[in-house]
Amino acid sequence: MRTVTSPHADLVALHTFNVMSQPKGQAPDATSSDPMLVNSITNRALRADLVKAFQDRGYVLADHPDFSVAFYASTKQKLDVTYFDYGYPYYPYWWGGWGPGFDPYARAPPSTRRARFVVDVVDPQNNELLWRGQGVANVSTTRSSTSRISLKTVTAILEKFPQAQAGR
Repeated sequence: MRTVTSPHADLVALHTFNVMSQPKGQAPDATSSDPMLVNSITNRALRADLVKAFQDRGYVLADHPDFSVAFYASTKQKLDVTYFDYGYPYYPYWWGGWGPGFDPYARAPPSTRRARFVVDVVDPQNNELLWRGQGVANVSTTRSSTSRISLKTVTAILEKFPQAQAGR
């Protein structure tokens, strides 16, 4: 799991969130054969996993939130999130990449697929990226296994996101 925070983000001030709706402006055929993105059941499960993971960290789901959450997931060899448009720049000026030694494209063992997850926390007022977490997990091809692995992976990514502070 890897995470990075904007140098100007005040994550401690955040208390409420929502999960952004599907991105607009997908490139043609960007996800047409990826079951993690085109399968509405899997997509709904990933959304539910994100909501649960943020709530478990003390954040409250809200219509007018302090932050919005965007997510990307894929079982393809490469996850190119630049195909999706949630309305914020994917590579902000402070983004320096994941650093040396991180290989999100390493091979999965036989009979499994490598699933890649990216979770972005965005300021809904100005569409600035505040925080990004990324994880990779081996998943089998069964739907129930994918759901269990996605919750486990999302939870592991968010362990690096601060707990909500009491107060609001």
